[in-house]
Amino acid sequence: MNEVSPLQRVRSERSVVAFLAFIGVLMAFGIDGALPAFEELRVTFDLDARGLSPAITGTVYFVGMALGQLIYGVLADRFGRRPVLLVGIGIYAVGALASTLAPNLAVLLMARFVWGLGASAPTVLRFAIARDLYTGDQMARVVSTFSAVFLLGPIIVPFIGEAILMVGDWRSVFATALAFAAATGVWAVRFGETLDPANRRTLQFAPLLDALRAVAVTPVTRWILVAQAFFGGAFFVWLGSAQPVIDEIYDRSSQFTLFFGASGIGMALALLFNRPLIERFGAALMVVLAATAFVILAAVGLAGTLAADGVPSIWWWFGWAFLANAMSMIMGPMSASLALEPMANKAGTVSAILGVAQLGVGAGLAAIVDAQIDTTVTPMLVGALVYGVLGLGCIVLATRRPTGNAPSLCPLSDGER
Repeated sequence: MNEVSPLQRVRSERSVVAFLAFIGVLMAFGIDGALPAFEELRVTFDLDARGLSPAITGTVYFVGMALGQLIYGVLADRFGRRPVLLVGIGIYAVGALASTLAPNLAVLLMARFVWGLGASAPTVLRFAIARDLYTGDQMARVVSTFSAVFLLGPIIVPFIGEAILMVGDWRSVFATALAFAAATGVWAVRFGETLDPANRRTLQFAPLLDALRAVAVTPVTRWILVAQAFFGGAFFVWLGSAQPVIDEIYDRSSQFTLFFGASGIGMALALLFNRPLIERFGAALMVVLAATAFVILAAVGLAGTLAADGVPSIWWWFGWAFLANAMSMIMGPMSASLALEPMANKAGTVSAILGVAQLGVGAGLAAIVDAQIDTTVTPMLVGALVYGVLGLGCIVLATRRPTGNAPSLCPLSDGER
């Protein structure tokens, strides 16, 4: 009756976590691997004379990722997860190769857009695959675990990029993405399909509208979508401004990779420690507590920053960022699992809609704050506090509003599951 069930039975939770974490690293390599090469990109393409920052190569990558979310989500709900993931990996490889060979800035930016378009496939499908295989708090635990393992990427990948630059140039760094793509493609073939044929949807525009309506009328999903946009915006401020803050405000450019990696370690540890807490208290309560902690940290961090005239000790600033990023990271998988729980056969498309909100809208919100950062870190803390308060309000509405679809703040008993 269910063609997917035999495949589900032979997959251990550990193998699922490993696969979903690895396809996430594939996506992240396009950003984190490029960070150490920013200075070479600046020189090669004479970006200073053009009045541009190397971060523009990351911006077009994110734009490609945002625009690809809905496409892959709809296709994956119709044709299955594996074939669509393989197509995305292929596009990723084409973009990486074109970026490696780019003769000028225009070609590089177009290639980076294509690269990001391919990277959006693993971005959206890893959550849809998790929803295919698990439900409820078990899904939240699995998503939290593979997100923690995935964070080894941002910790390790920048060091890989720096190591490659010791023997090659920025083109060598980009070319390394081809090896990651090949390995992921082989693993995806072996991993198999996870979408139950009974849950496949017709390839029409109507299912997308149906998914959008489902998001709009399901309070837990609707409010989490808005919350993810706000918390995504706060986190993208870190991604976009950490390097110039460390370089220009604190004059520690040689230590950027160390700070960035340390933040990744904190996020990974937070996800791992959060897993048993989800089992004990439930994802809904834990996401509210994490959002509350984020707001408190932003308020305390801003108070210390204002007391230091906008430039506190780097250890105060980084201590705040370390803890705030950890809270942001544990909120992501928990809120996504809660939002997708009532979606069933719409999980792929709805996961894509959530991704567009977090990546597209979040990046836009981050750009507002990034533009204000100049000689102090005050705008970063103000942005975190404002977005945090708004996001917390949405999380509370998502988890407390009475509805048949909304999750309980208390973990379900085995019988209720």
